[in-house]
Amino acid sequence: MANGNGKQSATVSQSEINGILWKACDTFRGAVDPSEYKNYILVMLFVKYISDVWQDHYDALVAEYGDPKSKAARERIERRLKRERFVLPSHCTFTALYEQRNEANIGEIINTALDEIEDSNKEKLEGVFRNIDFNSEASLGQTRERNNRLKSVLEDFSDPRLDLRPSRVGTMDVIGNAYEYLIGRFAANAGKKAGEFYTPPEVSQLLARLVDPQPGERICDPACGSGSLLIKCGQQVGSQDFSLWGQENIGATWALAKMNMFLHGMDNARIEWGDTIRNPKLLSDDKLMKFEVVVANPPFSLDKWGQDDAGADHYNRFHRGVPPKSKGDFAFISHMIETITETSGRVGVVVPHGVLFRGSSEGKIRQQLIEENLLDAVVGLPANLFYGTGIPAAILVFRKQKSDKTVMFIDASREYDDVKTQNRLADEHIEKIVATYTSRKNVDKYAYVADFDEIKENDFNLNIPRYVDTFEEEEEIDIRVVQEEIDSLDAELAQVQEQMQEYLGELGL
Repeated sequence: MANGNGKQSATVSQSEINGILWKACDTFRGAVDPSEYKNYILVMLFVKYISDVWQDHYDALVAEYGDPKSKAARERIERRLKRERFVLPSHCTFTALYEQRNEANIGEIINTALDEIEDSNKEKLEGVFRNIDFNSEASLGQTRERNNRLKSVLEDFSDPRLDLRPSRVGTMDVIGNAYEYLIGRFAANAGKKAGEFYTPPEVSQLLARLVDPQPGERICDPACGSGSLLIKCGQQVGSQDFSLWGQENIGATWALAKMNMFLHGMDNARIEWGDTIRNPKLLSDDKLMKFEVVVANPPFSLDKWGQDDAGADHYNRFHRGVPPKSKGDFAFISHMIETITETSGRVGVVVPHGVLFRGSSEGKIRQQLIEENLLDAVVGLPANLFYGTGIPAAILVFRKQKSDKTVMFIDASREYDDVKTQNRLADEHIEKIVATYTSRKNVDKYAYVADFDEIKENDFNLNIPRYVDTFEEEEEIDIRVVQEEIDSLDAELAQVQEQMQEYLGELGL
């Protein structure tokens, strides 16, 4: 079970692995849409990783029990391998696929291997590869082109530096980091489609810090995309004592989330596939499951989100009102609030600014949420943080059993790092937001704690400038000094014009 072309370097850095993986994408660039080819690259990375882990464990068992040519040793090794975190049939390893890279039906061979990997690991991976077809003419081209592309990808992934055995890369979360790196790079190239599967890691980190998940808690994301926000929240706990739950509507993105959980070792995660608003899947006894923490970066102002059926919702999620047909923001917010526990439940959700002030049915829902004392904070974020849209967004934090009736407003829109075409929250920006939220004290030009009566006076409009005054007074202008400067410039101009006339006279003009 040697790796591809055999040789391996002793050490490898995260950046080196990331570079190799990104270069592997060259095979598809210009020929396959980035929103599609990410699936092929990420699936191949998944197969390469589990193959390397399997190889590592196999080698360790051979060292422990002896040559597998001996029947006793072979039986012991096989018995131990069956108790591994996953099972990998020998003909489904990356090496087995690499060795068949010149076969005329290599696409079919890869598809068959993926099916068998699923069948061998139904509890963790059932259905994960159903949306990916390595033999697709529509996506990968006609037979000759397709075979060349798949051969190139297999050869790229056989790079000896891309040896991901745990005994080589150590405890560093190389594979999880590489997966996140690729998803981020794909998002940067996917335009508007990026928002379907990716929340920038800094925003995920900020959301996780604001909701502050604790040991023993259940954490849910009803619009989980590729699962990065859920993973950040799990990592925020500081132990393995938590469970992750999610739902994602797009099949290919759901598969990314399942693989992402597996690669990060999040075996306590349950990710469902389906439309959260029309068909919530996280149920118990035909009722919505409850969670201590619910976070999401749902699609902004989703059109046709399911308003027609919302009035008769089986789970009574829209008792505060039904959001407009063309803007589903409050549909997700309503769902999230109905799925938190009564004692310590909290919600962190990314929204477009229109959610803060739009009227009609949205205004009524917003008013009732404030009157029920559920809204805890409004955090304004910088523009151009999210891939696929340059509009500024905000984070709303809702909380059950609040200690008072205040709402914390934070205007963090002006503090960010300008990185190429995308703005980014740096660690110090996140720290400042979290510290301000925790202290719940006014900060000049940055934060304001509003009580219920103030918000009521503003007709329950949450537009941040109504509460946080960021107006900067301009320097006073000394009119006398300005007039003196103008007079001086006039005198200079007259002198120059006079000199010009002399020069023109000398030239006879």
